[in-house]
Amino acid sequence: MNMEERIRRINELYHKSQNEGLTDAEKAEQARLRAEYVANVRANLRGQLDNVDIREPDGTITNLGEKFGNKNTH
Repeated sequence: MNMEERIRRINELYHKSQNEGLTDAEKAEQARLRAEYVANVRANLRGQLDNVDIREPDGTITNLGEKFGNKNTH
């Protein structure tokens, strides 16, 4: 399922939840799809930020991906 299909299904489930409610299986599907969507958005944002360079006041260039890429160092 591509991202457009996931978004469409998330919206379908949202509207159904507002109108008639969801089954337990649909609630689980909705939670899974939302988690996949959020993970995709985070990955895309990380990919963009990894390509951002910042010129520091001292003139050096800092790449955000290199500076913040490894969460275990902070």
